[in-house]
Formats: sequence, structure tokens, C-alpha cells
Amino acid sequence: MSAYKLLSDRVPFVPFPQRPVLKAPPGKRMLVWVIVNVEHWSIERAMPRTVLPPPMGQNLLPDLANWSWHEYGMRAGFWRLFDALKQRGITPTLATNGIVCESYTQVAEAALKEGWEFMGHSYDQRPIHLEPNQRATIQKAVKVIRKYTGKQPVGWLGPGFTQTLDTPEHLAEAGIRYICDWPLDDEPVEIKTKKGPLLSLPYSIELNDISIMIVRSQPAKEFYTRCMDHFDRLYAESKHSAKFMSIAVHPYISGVPYRIKYFEQVFETLRKKPGVAFWTGEQIMDWYLASRKKGRAKR
Repeated sequence: MSAYKLLSDRVPFVPFPQRPVLKAPPGKRMLVWVIVNVEHWSIERAMPRTVLPPPMGQNLLPDLANWSWHEYGMRAGFWRLFDALKQRGITPTLATNGIVCESYTQVAEAALKEGWEFMGHSYDQRPIHLEPNQRATIQKAVKVIRKYTGKQPVGWLGPGFTQTLDTPEHLAEAGIRYICDWPLDDEPVEIKTKKGPLLSLPYSIELNDISIMIVRSQPAKEFYTRCMDHFDRLYAESKHSAKFMSIAVHPYISGVPYRIKYFEQVFETLRKKPGVAFWTGEQIMDWYLASRKKGRAKR
């Protein structure tokens, strides 16, 4: 069986015009989901990504410069994002490596105290498809987060969206209920697995500071421009059916001094829009599943 057939069996193709209307919660029309990604980069390995090329074209280990780029995010950048969200009363989802609960305890503690949702982001920042035992790694990440927070994590984002055709089964078996690794729609979509259904939430690849700032090297203000252009279109469409918008950031990128003001401006603007709610992934999942049970009106 082809890979495409396997995927299409998991997620049947349903064009947007053929779907029923998704009724927003009372008084709401747009659900904005903020994801802060925190990771553990091991100095003993090559870095997950780099901001500086190898000096004189020679790869090196330890790669102290690029490791420090990420480490700055945990020491300084995270706390700018944390304060910006707290001051505006926004509770985000923390996409976290399980090991962060052990290696960056102050970061995990601050997020837990503020009631952030903890979403699994593997145990360490390594590609899932290269793990010697993917199933064990997923279960380890879930176990560590559950022990630290006292709550079963229900969401998952693979490092770099990495996965294999077997990953959905491993996630469902570990108690995961929604994932971000299939950013293929503007609405939540059910994914069939042999271990029960998963929900794919509308995580965005392009409203992500990695793709904007690092991959495409856009100026800092492009973050605000792109977020607002995206929002304006969905907000107009949300007159007829509920819409979702996710914004994903990393402390070592959006938390630096010359970018943080654009992050803050996005949320200053969105907070003033009528009918906009800031929800975690778990809140969106719970509401969507309950709404689906009640039935949806035809377009």
C-alpha cells in the first residue's frame, strides 16, 4: 500500500465547502492559540538548527556558538515572552521536551505556576524518526511531563514535525489526544489510528518565527505584518463559521530585544478585536469535540 493511501485512509479528503458550519462559543468567533516551544539542546551533539555557518566551512563539536544561541533563549528570551503573555492575561501552550522539566526547572516551574498547558515535544530535541525506539521515547516524554505537572499531557508536537507512518499509533497509545504534526487544514481534523482517534489541530508552519526569521531571514517587523494579514482574512471568514489561528514562537528567536516588541504588538492588537479568545490546545480540543457531538449546521 502506498504512503499516500495510508495517509488518506487516516484523514479522508473533505473539501472546505462540503463541511458543516462550525459554531463558535457564545460571544466568540476566533480562537487564537499561542505555542511557546522550549527545548533542550545537548552540547555533545550537532545542534538542531544553526544561526551561524561553520567557521571557515569546518564543522565543529562542541558547537558552542549555536548552542549559546539557544541557551540565551532559556536564560533571557523566555522571560520576555513569559512577561508579555502574563501582562496581557494570555495562557499559552508550552511545547516542551520532557527533559526540560529536569534541566531547566525554573522555566518549567514558571509555566506550571501560571497554568500553561504542557504539550509533549519528545523527550529531547532529536528527530523522532531517528530514535532507536520511537515508542519508548514517546512514552518517556509523556511520563516525565505527567510526573512533573501531575497531569497527563494530551497534545504533541514532534521535534521539527518529525514522525513516521507508525507515529500516530504510538502517540494514541501513550494517551496523546491531539497533535500538531499534520498542519493540513484551517480546522481540527480527526486522524484515524489503530489505537483510537487523534485530533489534528490547525498548527501553522508559516506563523512561526523559525520559518519567518530563520529560514527566510525576514526583518523582525514581518512577524507582525504576517500575523495580522493572516488574522484579518480569517476574522472576516469567521462571521460565518468559527476560525482558528495558531502562533508558534521560540525564546531564542522571538525573545530577543529587537524582536520582542513585534510579538507584543500582535497581542496588543488582537486583544482589542471583538470575539477573539485566547485558548490552549486542550481547550480547543475539548470544545471542538463537544461541539461536534451536538451537531453542526450546514453551510
